[in-house]
Amino acid sequence: MTRFHSPRSLFPLLAAIGLLASLFPFATAQTAPANPSATAAAPSAAPATIPPLKGIAHVAIRVKDLQASMDFYDKLGFDQPFDMKRGDVTTQSFIKINDRQYIELYPVTERDTQIGFLHLCFEGGDLNPIHDYYVAEGLTPIAVRKAGAGNMLFTLKGPQQYSEPQNIEYTEYMPGSRHSNDFGQHLGPDRVGDKMTVVALAMQDPAAARTFYIDKLGFKPSKANPSRLDLPGGDSGEQVEIVPVSELGPRSSIVLSTPDLNKSEAQLKRQQVAYKRASASATARGKTTTLDMISVADPDGNIIRIQQAQ
Repeated sequence: MTRFHSPRSLFPLLAAIGLLASLFPFATAQTAPANPSATAAAPSAAPATIPPLKGIAHVAIRVKDLQASMDFYDKLGFDQPFDMKRGDVTTQSFIKINDRQYIELYPVTERDTQIGFLHLCFEGGDLNPIHDYYVAEGLTPIAVRKAGAGNMLFTLKGPQQYSEPQNIEYTEYMPGSRHSNDFGQHLGPDRVGDKMTVVALAMQDPAAARTFYIDKLGFKPSKANPSRLDLPGGDSGEQVEIVPVSELGPRSSIVLSTPDLNKSEAQLKRQQVAYKRASASATARGKTTTLDMISVADPDGNIIRIQQAQ
């Protein structure tokens, strides 16, 4: 089961979060040569601090039955604006949460049989300074390149997860890409959530993984909930939460926010999707805070929690 714990000293909202979680299982610049016109300009130095990230771009999941998973997310009000194919076979389905966030579904293959979490992707502005910063930190990201959907991309290896090191992606949405061309479209009114705010990462060594994210990737402990880590820049309101692999296994776990939790519940009832809803309250210094949350699981047991936008 997945439980997200909060330190006892935190304020009431963290106590409520903890109680709800227990209810839901789950390079240096070179000197110019004497004849500068004879050679190209020297490369610029890596930035001294990590450039800010815009937010979480997508979570990728491998699923046992692609059509069943697509049908499940359709019931949750999410559209599939496009996919990737090899011949007549769909190799990747894009489930749209909002213009900048997706859940990517990959089917199992004879070679890739492990269902569950595959990778997490962050959106950056210009990827080149982000890439150069990580190189200066001693990491070995692949070169920035254009991906199949038309956006810029690079990846790097992270801490050990369920069976292999985490694959961390970074993307930059480009004009004319499939994502950019779909801005303002496929945003159905019945979506149970309109923003992905938290992604849980199950790690073999949570303490080492947390240190890697802080020291190497530039994340910072959240002031509101130190068990979670804010993305570099801190303006997106989106976070990662590192948990032991024993609690989550290979599964994915995300939190979506919604402006109307009751409307989200009505959508689940209408589509006959099994769910759990619970509230928790905590009082400190005369102030009572209540948190309300819905939990559902996809056909492979991946966890989706839906909470009222704060």
